[in-house]
Amino acid sequence: MTTDTHRAIDAVWRIESPRLIAGLARIVRDVGVAEDLAQDALVAALEQWPKSGVPDNPGAWLMAAAKHRAIDHFRRNTRLERKHEELGRELAAKEMAVPDLVSALDDDVGDDLLRLVFISCHPVLSVEAQVALTLRLLGGLTTDEIARAFLVPEATIAQRIVRAKRTLAEKRIPFEVPRGTELAARLSPVLRVLYLIFNEGYSATAGDAWMRPALCEDALRLGRILAGLAPQEPEVRGLAALAHAEKLSVAQGPYTLQAQIAACHARARTPEETDWPSIVTLYDALARLMPSPVVELNRAVAVAMAFGPAAGLELVDTLAREGSLQSYHLLPSVRGDLLKKLSRFDEARAEFERAAALTRNARERELLFECARACVAGSTPPEPR
Repeated sequence: MTTDTHRAIDAVWRIESPRLIAGLARIVRDVGVAEDLAQDALVAALEQWPKSGVPDNPGAWLMAAAKHRAIDHFRRNTRLERKHEELGRELAAKEMAVPDLVSALDDDVGDDLLRLVFISCHPVLSVEAQVALTLRLLGGLTTDEIARAFLVPEATIAQRIVRAKRTLAEKRIPFEVPRGTELAARLSPVLRVLYLIFNEGYSATAGDAWMRPALCEDALRLGRILAGLAPQEPEVRGLAALAHAEKLSVAQGPYTLQAQIAACHARARTPEETDWPSIVTLYDALARLMPSPVVELNRAVAVAMAFGPAAGLELVDTLAREGSLQSYHLLPSVRGDLLKKLSRFDEARAEFERAAALTRNARERELLFECARACVAGSTPPEPR
């Protein structure tokens, strides 16, 4: 297999796997089986595309291949013979009537991706399992990438995902979007999942690119669908439309607070004109509602901008001593930037090099090494991302 073909298949899988798994899960009613069938289709692509070339509509090719494997799955299970006949009729009808099978899976409330989010965020699962499973199925992240995002061992994430799929199968959770009071009760974990998916798309954990736009698009599209289902929920609007949430309610939830932080940034023409004291206050409130080391790190950056690099460095050093962010590359990156502003170039260089060693993003690593090299001469390095 050529390197170009391998990259093309990897890119297609990153984009199409969530839709593929979601469509299959609607058919087979089992996310574990759906993921297995999607993987089978990927194997078929790896075998055939290097010889035949990448098809014009790779998503439709993968879906068709996976559905044919779904038919084989039902054939092997005599108890589901009736389902096999229904699937065969559905497949034939779709192939005759709709050439683009992936587009055919999209509709309003009946969106397969949205159904997959809600089944992955079902209350029979722990919040940690909900988020990990959805990032795996919807975000297409590997267990290693999810583990790095959560700052926990990879084995822990792998166990959460396996147990979550087993629990959903054993409990026979229906593949549907909840309604009424159940919808409101299950919004919080879904919002958290969409937020993390968007963050992964906006700042890629691994790979050669800064961003993974497909993840951002899926998160935003699902956010808009949620906003249509629950138009009076300010937190939904806060996630889908940022500052629009401020107009709906004065309630201070984690997403409305982040909307206000984003609005502060958007109103400023330059970093120097930003209302950093207000952002510090907003981060104070966010840390109380959604405490996490990453929120504290963002708060430290705001404190540094509002009250000077020494004040921010004190908070960052406290986080470094706690150790929860020891494998998070942005901690030494931020620390290096603050040390640079204090003209402590040797220490800053060491922090930039450590951050470069921790990141999985090739472009970010290159920039961090450039920052480290600039510190050797005591010059002003480029601003780290």
